[in-house]
Amino acid sequence: MRKTGIALLAAAALGLGACGHSTGDRAVSGGLIGAGAGAGVAALTGGSLGSGALIGGAAGAAGGALTSGRKVNLGRPAWR
Repeated sequence: MRKTGIALLAAAALGLGACGHSTGDRAVSGGLIGAGAGAGVAALTGGSLGSGALIGGAAGAAGGALTSGRKVNLGRPAWR
């Protein structure tokens, strides 16, 4: 069950991790989205919230940093 949750989290983080114009914007927003999703999945599966947030944040930041603004651009981030 835990492996399924982590796989789902990674897929969601990679899919949602590309918000912003620059690579840094996408990495930050992907990390934040991933951390929230990771903590949520950990809460649902009975895992550690901190570990879930760390894993999700890392996966989301990597997904955001590795995407291209030309392929995925969800607009200007809220902090800009």
